[in-house]
Amino acid sequence: MRLLGKLGLAAAACLLGAQIAAADTTVKWLHIEVNPVQVKLWEEVARAYEASHPGVKVEMQFLENEAYKAKLPTILQSKDRPNIIYSWAGGVLKTQIEAGVLDDITDQVKGYSDSLTPAALAAFTSNGRVYGLPTALSQVGFLCNKELMAKAKVDPAGIKSWDDLLAAVKTLKAAGVTPIVVGGADKWPLHFYWTHLAVRIGGKPAFDAALKGENGGFAGETFQKSGELFKQLVDLQPFQNGFLGFKNPQAVGYFGDGKAAMTLAISTVYHLQRALAADKTGLSEDKICWFDFPVVAGGKGAPTDTLGGITGWLITKGSPKEAVDFLKYFVSKDVQTRLAAGNFIIPVVQGADAGLNNSFMKLIAANLAKSNYHQNFYDQSLGPSVGRVVNDVAAEIAGGSMSPQDAAKAIEAAWKQGN
Repeated sequence: MRLLGKLGLAAAACLLGAQIAAADTTVKWLHIEVNPVQVKLWEEVARAYEASHPGVKVEMQFLENEAYKAKLPTILQSKDRPNIIYSWAGGVLKTQIEAGVLDDITDQVKGYSDSLTPAALAAFTSNGRVYGLPTALSQVGFLCNKELMAKAKVDPAGIKSWDDLLAAVKTLKAAGVTPIVVGGADKWPLHFYWTHLAVRIGGKPAFDAALKGENGGFAGETFQKSGELFKQLVDLQPFQNGFLGFKNPQAVGYFGDGKAAMTLAISTVYHLQRALAADKTGLSEDKICWFDFPVVAGGKGAPTDTLGGITGWLITKGSPKEAVDFLKYFVSKDVQTRLAAGNFIIPVVQGADAGLNNSFMKLIAANLAKSNYHQNFYDQSLGPSVGRVVNDVAAEIAGGSMSPQDAAKAIEAAWKQGN
């Protein structure tokens, strides 16, 4: 009997062990963040979640930005796909929803989602259903090096119009300073010029009309003119030597090394340039300036209109419920406040902006707050196929191998083909 009792206890112990093992869940989280300071904070959040949720492990995975974009469609078809993936929302998200590779998390985030900025949540919502959670807002504008601008006697606060920018480029070149650094090999940093010019020239009405095929669509006057003005800048040869061979991280590091006066970039580059500078220190706060993208004479866009991202995270098909639970924990007021306090994000959770303690980040937050039209990046907003063409033609204009008119026609043709 004692033997049978011992065997019974052993069997029960084995069964309990099997149940515990079966309860263990791994949440695979794929990100593209290259700033080690921010990643360290994320890791701390993941470990804190694990500590309060026994049996759950959060496994962080990394892919470089361009590799992520290229490999994600294949990754999403894999049985071993990650559970949480990075997203810029827009047309790419729409394509993923249509492909059936994402989980609908509407019911799991009911109530919780009320704490999010409505416009940010809307970017991850389709037909009333929620497929992901936003995490940050950003603005595209010109970061500048105070010392190099002063060397050429250029006042960044005086660059208000497109003509002002062209004049500044000429003055910087005359002073022996490289005016602008750009990661031309990745193409999308160049599309910021073409896109932001379209925002300034036509505003939201022009973009909405183009989506409907009105006024010539993306081959219409607004988009041809944006290419023409971009070419005005290109003709001044404002970029660093070999700009079409520079990847974006290399260009950001170049700016952080103090080798160019300006870079048209996402506001997050304010901190990223430090991590990617050769000395890992980059430009200190007192050496960096910012000015909004210049207005265009006769433009219909408001000066307060912004271009930028609404970024977040999606849950892939068939993921465990713990993936959504961790995501809600990660996009919580406490964590968002910590990230804001570290000046890593403009938060999307209401009240988390109280963590912002940096004048630059407060400026970006104020700009976004007063923007009545925040245009998501065209290469994301228009979907992967059309977005690729937008990036390609922006690089072609910059390289002098395509006319602004042909560029606009190419985008319109791609849009018509897919819609």
